[in-house]
Amino acid sequence: MEKKHIWLVLIIFFVLGIAFQVQAKGCKDLSEGQTLYVPVYSHIYIGNKANPYLLTVTLSIRNINPLHPITLSVVDYYGTQGKLIKHYLDKPLSLPPMASTRYIILSKDKEGGSGANFIVNWSSKKPVNPPIVESIMIGTQSQQGISFTSRGQVIVQTNP
Repeated sequence: MEKKHIWLVLIIFFVLGIAFQVQAKGCKDLSEGQTLYVPVYSHIYIGNKANPYLLTVTLSIRNINPLHPITLSVVDYYGTQGKLIKHYLDKPLSLPPMASTRYIILSKDKEGGSGANFIVNWSSKKPVNPPIVESIMIGTQSQQGISFTSRGQVIVQTNP
């Protein structure tokens, strides 16, 4: 290979390398960690007498990063009045790339109330795509069923 071709190949690789770095830095959604507030409802109210309609809650945490794990350090469940009801983690939990975990509040557990929530704290050693954190509520009574979802809201952001 001639010197001209070697230099041309090197220049192309250099330019492509810079382009890929700029593209990665331009991906503003990458994070090294977040604290999320996730609204959940152990029940909602229906009818003229505002009767409670009991719901089963599933908190779903999905690591959507294809290359790097994330670490969950806090998964805490709070009631309507802001009182901590339950710590779900005794120690940090590593969630591998593309893996998910879930936490369930049974419909018979009314302690959280209509204003319950989860606080979820995750981190990563490298900038990653933030996980998808959702709550799914579902309930059935007689011949009626209801289901809906809610997404987590970032309240503290750790940027790369």
